[in-house]
Amino acid sequence: MKQLQDYLTDLAGRGMLRTLREIESAQGPRVQIDGRDYLLLCSNNYLGLADHPALIEASCKATRDFGVGSGASRLISGSMSLHHQLEERIAQFKETEAALVYNTGYAANNGIIQGLLGPDDTVFSDSLNHASIIDGCRLSGARIVIYPHNDMVALEQLLQQETEQRSGRWLIVTDGVFSMDGDVAALPELVMLKQRYDAWLMVDDAHGGGVLGAIGRGTAEHFGCLDQVDLQMGTFGKAFGSFGAYLAARREVIDTLINRSRSFIFSTSLPPGVLAANVAAVDLVASEEGVRRRTQLEANRQLFSQILTEEGFDLCGSSTQIVPVLMGDPEPTMRAAAELFSRGIFLSGIRPPTVAPGTCRLRATLMADHTPTEVRHAAQLLIEVVREEMARA
Repeated sequence: MKQLQDYLTDLAGRGMLRTLREIESAQGPRVQIDGRDYLLLCSNNYLGLADHPALIEASCKATRDFGVGSGASRLISGSMSLHHQLEERIAQFKETEAALVYNTGYAANNGIIQGLLGPDDTVFSDSLNHASIIDGCRLSGARIVIYPHNDMVALEQLLQQETEQRSGRWLIVTDGVFSMDGDVAALPELVMLKQRYDAWLMVDDAHGGGVLGAIGRGTAEHFGCLDQVDLQMGTFGKAFGSFGAYLAARREVIDTLINRSRSFIFSTSLPPGVLAANVAAVDLVASEEGVRRRTQLEANRQLFSQILTEEGFDLCGSSTQIVPVLMGDPEPTMRAAAELFSRGIFLSGIRPPTVAPGTCRLRATLMADHTPTEVRHAAQLLIEVVREEMARA
């Protein structure tokens, strides 16, 4: 136990110790913490659906009708009618033959890549892909080739280099919206490369789903290449305001995963209340209300980013509702986050291993139901605190 305590003490001394804050209210644009009101700028509830009446009512009705738990894994007795209803709705929404629901985004990426690839295969992964993709690649046993972030010239060079020793399937995998920088994958170029080199293309659209595209289908819809992405992974825990994840793909892909994906096979399935809320969320995202919420979110993003850009801050190339402010080292980053918290702004400081050393940042996430006044206030306060921290250094 002393070794563990020494480890924790060392983390604290380097500004790297992580702790939990208890939220005492719903995940709205403002939250209660220790009885105090805070403006929330670190939630992925981008469209403000986490406490939407339609999702709440759907969840309550399903719980009353079907109970609290699903009882088992899907391959035993836990494949309830609501699972199939949700999968049919996702496939329709994403314009694919079929879909498969997973319990979390982490479980989905682990299970999809592990279930489809093996030691004879090769996966080409963006250097800034989410940890769940990295772990899924490792679990698959496939050869892993990392390409520099969004560098299509470098990726093609790597594809060419690997051609001579090619033996199995090739998969190119990328985040749609990168969760720490807030920039977007170069999907049109990735589609061309996957076609040129006969590879599958997988997009983790956890942060793009619900937000990008005319009806919120995500990054691929945004770029007009929805039918060219072989494996469309997404989550319900962000813009959709609920919980869980999915893959939308061809029927044979889904059937293969039902038989081979360990995180699907060996997990008790999602409960009825969550499934029904997810169906309601998809319907809402695709509705006129969804359009209005996306429009307001984009207006908030533009306002917040413009204020910070005009003051000369480095936003890491963000073009989405994820807006990072580059700080550099852990200590000033966490001091700034703590100071913002003391002034009523709950915004996260991000450190290694989530980001590379030297790239610590304050990561703000905008929501559709932040008001313009709240957005301006948060931006101005962030500017003040960061400048105070820079002057201290």
